[in-house]
Amino acid sequence: MTRTAHRTVRAIAVQPKWHARDFLSAATFETWMRLQLGAARPHFSQTHPNLVVLTELNGLPLVLRGGYLAAATGKFQWALILLLLAHLPEVLPILIREKVSPVRALQLARANENAALYIRVCQALAKRYGVYLVSGSAPMPHYRLEGRRLVRVGSELYNQTLILGPQGELIGSADKVFLTPDEQAGGVDLSPGRLSELRVFPTPAGDLGVAISLDAFRSEVINHLAAQGCTVLLQPDANGSPWTGKEGIYPAGTVPRDQPQAWLESSWQVTDRGQIRYAVNPMVVGNLLDLTFDGQSAMTGPAQESPSQPRSYALTPPRRGFLALLPWVEEGEPDKLREVGLNLAAHSGHPRENGYRTGVLSAELHLDEMTLPTPPPTPHEDALRALLSGQADLPPSPLRLVWPLLGALGLGLTLRRGLRQR
Repeated sequence: MTRTAHRTVRAIAVQPKWHARDFLSAATFETWMRLQLGAARPHFSQTHPNLVVLTELNGLPLVLRGGYLAAATGKFQWALILLLLAHLPEVLPILIREKVSPVRALQLARANENAALYIRVCQALAKRYGVYLVSGSAPMPHYRLEGRRLVRVGSELYNQTLILGPQGELIGSADKVFLTPDEQAGGVDLSPGRLSELRVFPTPAGDLGVAISLDAFRSEVINHLAAQGCTVLLQPDANGSPWTGKEGIYPAGTVPRDQPQAWLESSWQVTDRGQIRYAVNPMVVGNLLDLTFDGQSAMTGPAQESPSQPRSYALTPPRRGFLALLPWVEEGEPDKLREVGLNLAAHSGHPRENGYRTGVLSAELHLDEMTLPTPPPTPHEDALRALLSGQADLPPSPLRLVWPLLGALGLGLTLRRGLRQR
């Protein structure tokens, strides 16, 4: 690894609000993603590389695509039942053959179509705006290339980030290693990635390492990325509970802290303490059916580069190290903020329900020129590159249209039987 001249990068983090309606069709999803890049555009540098980081699991709700009635239920459990019925011909063979949960089977049944949509939308945005784009993340299996087709490998489903370059090229991918209880069996039922497979990707926008949400709290992940030369940590996030409530993951026998206090153990403490110099942590907000998501997007870095006026998350004292921080919806005493957090939450019935703050943060990152070896691509990345270059396809499920045809056939047989009985 060699150090030479200085370089500057403009980092941008987008904090969007999501709603089930944004994921009911390809068109609405494309619009939602395009609006995020449009909001980021005024922050772009005209002279330096731009690094745009989106939020965790922004592709998860694509499982609702086409499920207008499912979304109308307002509850994920009810929506899941309707989606399983709507896609039963695709889901049932996976349930029987691969012996996975109904939630996993539903996502795998729709994986090809949703992955193709997600990847191509992200590629188009990276090319259109000429930026280094961290896609956020989406549930995605691993693929291998067979001729001109991508074929799913196994039954695993990862919380996966893609990093794309300004020409829409795939730079690399990363799977989340440490899953929250909501991501495990009984929840979304995702698969943990492997720590050994997390890599650092050298780019003109920094030597990038990905630590999705909970991974950024784990020293194993941070040390692994730092040892490889990571200078910019990417932390896409989706915190699934009120921001001013208590932390949901804490050691047994301890008293849970306010969530913002716990969040200081991720990006903020990572930077300016060794190899990793900066961290970008965008957080999605909004009520998705009956689920609540809230937080404060932030960029952290060396204390001497932070503004002279210290700042910090809600419910925590001001401190140095925040280069940029999106304010929470309001300021005030802790009890008042906790009450507001509950009022914003899904199905609160309060006039402020879903009144979260959205916005865009930007900061200049000052990095040494570093020459790192480019990690060899994985078979999964080779497959995705073939897809993005048009050299391969990701075919939809052959059973995608069977259910409507079976319904029409059943209706026809019923009518015919009725006519015979006359």
